[in-house]
Amino acid sequence: MGKRVRQPAPRAHWALLALLMLVLLAELSLNGYVNHAGAEGSGEPAVASAGGRVPAAVRDGAAVQRIAADGAVSSRAMPARTIALTFDDGPDPVWTPRILAVLARHGAHATFFQVGSRVNEHPEISRQVVAAGSEIGSHTFSHLTTAGAPGWLLDAELALTRNAIAAATGYRPVLMRPPYSSAPDAVTGADFTALRRIGAQGYLVALTDRDTEDWRRPGVAAIVRAARPARDAGAVVMLHDSGGDRAQTVAALDQMIPAMRRQGYRFVTLSEGLGLPAAPRASAGERWRGHALRLAQVSGGWLAHAMTVLMLIALVLAAMRLLVQLWCARAHLRRVRALDAEPLVDLGLVSVIVPAYNEAANIAGTVRSLLASDYPLLEVIVVDDGSSDDTAGVVERLRLPRVRVIRQRNAGKPAALNTGVGYARGDIFIMVDGDTVFERAAVGRLIQPMRDPGVGAVSGNTKVANRGGLLGRWQHLEYVIGFNLDRRMFDVGRCMPTVPGAIGAFRRAAVRDVGGVSPDTLAEDTDFTMAVIRAGWRVAYQPSAVAWTEAPASLRQLWRQRYRWCYGTMQAMWKHRRALAQRGPAGRLGRRGLGYLLVFQVLLPLSAPMVDVYGLYGLFFLPLDKVVAVWAGFTAVQVATAAYALKLDGESYGPLWSLPLQQIVYRQLMYLVVVQSAVMALLGGRLGWQRMVRTGAATAHAAATTPEPLPRPHPGQPAVRSAHWPIN
Repeated sequence: MGKRVRQPAPRAHWALLALLMLVLLAELSLNGYVNHAGAEGSGEPAVASAGGRVPAAVRDGAAVQRIAADGAVSSRAMPARTIALTFDDGPDPVWTPRILAVLARHGAHATFFQVGSRVNEHPEISRQVVAAGSEIGSHTFSHLTTAGAPGWLLDAELALTRNAIAAATGYRPVLMRPPYSSAPDAVTGADFTALRRIGAQGYLVALTDRDTEDWRRPGVAAIVRAARPARDAGAVVMLHDSGGDRAQTVAALDQMIPAMRRQGYRFVTLSEGLGLPAAPRASAGERWRGHALRLAQVSGGWLAHAMTVLMLIALVLAAMRLLVQLWCARAHLRRVRALDAEPLVDLGLVSVIVPAYNEAANIAGTVRSLLASDYPLLEVIVVDDGSSDDTAGVVERLRLPRVRVIRQRNAGKPAALNTGVGYARGDIFIMVDGDTVFERAAVGRLIQPMRDPGVGAVSGNTKVANRGGLLGRWQHLEYVIGFNLDRRMFDVGRCMPTVPGAIGAFRRAAVRDVGGVSPDTLAEDTDFTMAVIRAGWRVAYQPSAVAWTEAPASLRQLWRQRYRWCYGTMQAMWKHRRALAQRGPAGRLGRRGLGYLLVFQVLLPLSAPMVDVYGLYGLFFLPLDKVVAVWAGFTAVQVATAAYALKLDGESYGPLWSLPLQQIVYRQLMYLVVVQSAVMALLGGRLGWQRMVRTGAATAHAAATTPEPLPRPHPGQPAVRSAHWPIN
């Protein structure tokens, strides 16, 4: 149908949506990068190639070394009977405070080499370290294996860690210990390449003299023995305050410090032991960059958690929906079988109203299929809504009996339907789109639920005629799975929100009760159906009443069609929102029907772009086997559901192979339609009617599948009559 007034669709929100999705992906990626930070004992580091030669000054040098960019090396050792306790991988909210308590109890200080991302998680603990008189060095931002790391990545890790420590403590670190490092004689060529780059940024590299390997949890006595230097020498001792249970480390400190103190040892920071100046104050820029980094990291963690919760909610809702659909489908199947087993009942004259706007390609097939019906009492009223392609003329030249053509100026589909109602003589109306072709038994089957006087409307079963190609198969599956499974559920729940324009029957009394078809929304069929239910009538679904329709043949046409449907549905939901607080049939529509539409056709599709971004994040940062398993399980459930729906509809299982591919392009198109519709609704815009270019696919399908010739006018039968409906 066509309408003259049209407002351009907004576009600025697409740029905003793209920006938001990029920000979300960046935040999630930061969270994924941070959460893959390791620690000694959490996994084996990547093995780098041996690289070039390691200078003897490094291998034979002391634990603390200054390595210039040109490779020049100088080192310094701890003085005799001086112990620099160092702790890697923190801060940890449990073990770092316990270690600080032991140090404070024994009047000792230490150096903590902290991971930048963990500083952002627990900045208050880093401040406790500094306040206790200990010092903080850099241990990279994500516990990076520095050997073999790209230069740009190593530089970024050092900068991020420097900013994180600056924001947390106000100081800039000058000491740096590479993760997975040990004593100087263990340095490889690849390690030395990284150490040169670290040294070029002004850091002193702190290796170790005594590696306790406390991360292995070898026992308290073993840790104490490993920490003791030989023959009263000084030493840099490597321990850990994070990455696992550090109870043995805490206990070892409580034994080691007082015992060695009695032997004349002192426990100091690296800087104090080597006579280095205090750590410099961080610049304002470093502090602000650190605060911004922490905000981004915390936000990324919150978003990842929120997305996980959203995914779980969506999965639970989808599972509940599927269970309800399957139960309702079985219950509905038993009901329909019982109805179809009874003899068909003649319910009097049925008036078929066909509103048509530029439907010349299909209108002849539509009218002929209606007259080929096995139901005996039938009249067809074609309302030409100002077509420019001779739609009315096509019908008139057929000269078929029981057909009336009404011409009117273009006023929209609701006006055309109301015009048809005004000319109809029957007590039951069937409203049919001009591109729909009925099966022979469709009319008789469609009206059978109206034997129940409480039924005011009946939805038929619409099938896609042009189901060739991926787009056609996807729409075919959507009609069978999404629409018809939902309609079985709505029928059982007595909350059917839509009788489709392609095939639906209405009782004259119900149409009269709601004042005809309203032009208030673009989804006039949904608006009309909701009004019928709110007037106290029941709406049923009759799957054996089959009609064939021509679906959009291009993505552009599909977008325009679904945009109108979705926007119109939102309009209808808003118009009938008061049903949420009503009782009886209206209340069932509000709390069941509108609630279902709100959750599954508005809110979840609006969140779908975030779900796709989360899926992309999962491919890079979550275990691949788990991601594949979740996707395979989700797809298997979809395929099983689709197979059951196809079985209920008596359809072939052939198109099932295309279902997994529906997640690409088609699914995105569907949720972007909801985004566009929601924006249009919020802006209060008015969308014009969109006409789809017809190819006659439904008529061609009918011609190929109809076993009997379609009716022709016989000699002596009256020709079609025409009339003009004035527009007031």
